[in-house]
Amino acid sequence: MPHIALITLVVRDYDEAIDFYTRALGFELAEDTDRGDGSRWVVVRPRGTGDGAVSLLLARAKDEAQRASVGAQTGGRVGFFLHTEDFKGDHARMLAAGVRFLEEPRHEPYGSVAVFEDLYGNRWDLLEPAAG
Repeated sequence: MPHIALITLVVRDYDEAIDFYTRALGFELAEDTDRGDGSRWVVVRPRGTGDGAVSLLLARAKDEAQRASVGAQTGGRVGFFLHTEDFKGDHARMLAAGVRFLEEPRHEPYGSVAVFEDLYGNRWDLLEPAAG
């Protein structure tokens, strides 16, 4: 059965992106392979989700058009959704790691949510879905 395995996220720099996603968001580095041409195959994913999880391919911008898209890949909309089973704990940990939240947590019928930005300005929802 086909499934989405990777989503490309264009970044300025591999190492700063790895640092943010692993340190601030708590992701794990699944792969970092030198491709021999100055580029790398860098994959991160939420810790503990395993090989079958949808992962992010961190792709360094190669030209001016790609550099212009860094941080604006979804036109200013929330484009990424990070689900959690511990909203309060993950929110506090992320704040302590310097993640910039754009709003206070709110509790909606679908769950607890707060919008944050990654190091480039891409918008994400931290979301704990409501039970049931």
